Amino acid sequence: MTDVRWANAGELPGLAEIEVAADGVFAQVGITFPPGTTMVEEAGDPSRVLVAGDPPFGFAMVGWVDGQVHLDQLAVHPAHGRRGVGGILLEAVCEYALGEGAAAVTLTTFRDVPWNAPWYARRGFAVLGEEEWGPELAALVVHERELGIEPAPRVVMRRLL
Repeated sequence: MTDVRWANAGELPGLAEIEVAADGVFAQVGITFPPGTTMVEEAGDPSRVLVAGDPPFGFAMVGWVDGQVHLDQLAVHPAHGRRGVGGILLEAVCEYALGEGAAAVTLTTFRDVPWNAPWYARRGFAVLGEEEWGPELAALVVHERELGIEPAPRVVMRRLL
């Protein structure tokens, strides 16, 4: 069983390396991300990041959007992929959200990438139509587009807790 805990500040540089390695897997489906800093580097706050392993080999970064917990990033180093680590991290995010009184967890993800929207759907997430987005979620989607993170169709998903 993989232990999940909150990150410490000294682990953030290594988490950026995990994020870059995990993003590299998207090349096999023709998706490359724009250059720049990683999401975890931009956050710079270990209190928003759950990690798996010691030293970490996967992480989930959370925030709050429209009063609900939002999964900003979920990344597992490819060397540790396909072993359930992502699912363990996702469940830890949902447990955190419940503990904080949130009614749901939201996220944005690629619609057609097998380890994105279809994977989340198998774990209780459903696609939200634009009419269901709050103002912060709508602004987040616009921001992602402006950053060039939509090289393939993306969706907003939510899991009610």
